[in-house]
Amino acid sequence: MHAHLSWLEAGTIGAIQGVTELFPVSSLGHSVLIPALIGGSWAKHLNVNAPESPYLAFIVGLHVATALALIIYFWRDWVRIIAGLFTSLRYRRISNDYERLGWLLILATIPVGIAGLALEHALRTTLGKPTPAAIFLMVNGLILFASERWKRRAVQQEDLVETVPASRHRAGETVSTSPMAVSHQSEEPSDTDLDHTLAQLPWPRALLIGAAQILALAPGISRSGAAMATGLARGLSHEAAARFSFLLATPVILAAGVLKVPDLFGPLGDGIRPQVLFGSVLSGVGAYLSVRFLSRYFEKRSLRPFAWYCLLFGAGSLIILH
Repeated sequence: MHAHLSWLEAGTIGAIQGVTELFPVSSLGHSVLIPALIGGSWAKHLNVNAPESPYLAFIVGLHVATALALIIYFWRDWVRIIAGLFTSLRYRRISNDYERLGWLLILATIPVGIAGLALEHALRTTLGKPTPAAIFLMVNGLILFASERWKRRAVQQEDLVETVPASRHRAGETVSTSPMAVSHQSEEPSDTDLDHTLAQLPWPRALLIGAAQILALAPGISRSGAAMATGLARGLSHEAAARFSFLLATPVILAAGVLKVPDLFGPLGDGIRPQVLFGSVLSGVGAYLSVRFLSRYFEKRSLRPFAWYCLLFGAGSLIILH
């Protein structure tokens, strides 16, 4: 029996997945809610909760295209990071930013990798339904709002501390501040500056940011949103938090996609492989344009518009579906 996936369904979901995977609004939540809101054959065929779901294999397979888009956008960083890891292993030391950043990314990816293998199926079958997805999307909005509140308080405290040195400077005293503490003061740090800031993250902080991605196993919670929110709460600027979340997402998204792609070459992919390819192309283009936009957006702006979107779309979905 052939799987069902029309060209319109593949193109629509592919484009939406590519954008929402990197925007802090949950791609999986949208993949659950949009077919349910449209109804009809969409709700019947595009169901991640169904056993042996070709739709799940399709949307996770789209992750490969999203990961490739991230690799293309950050290719210079990945060349330096991978080269740094090989150099670090060869000489058994960590002596520069990219060697340290590479090990931090590996360390921060371990928790979500283990949790994904252990919990993905149980959480998907339990929570991969429209009502839980809408509720978790609203929770995602609250998380984004909370992170902005924590960030604002941290900046206010830093500004309060920085009013003291004026009198101390007159007495010949100096006051030192860490790169983490002054990250909000930089106008437009370069990519190298941001990578330097990220490389200075203490390993427990990087591990915590990476572990926050586990929340995204629940449909409606955004992987990039959870990582960014935790980064902001732990002192990173919006731009640095976004950059770290995108670098962290690349191996996680790629691994998830690679694990599911073989399913599409089996019975689950019969009759839908051309549509899968079409959706993947749109997903990759959407992801590339999204990361390019967001990298610039977070130079000066916050998570609040995305928080409002999650709250309104989640609440609206609950009302419509009930």
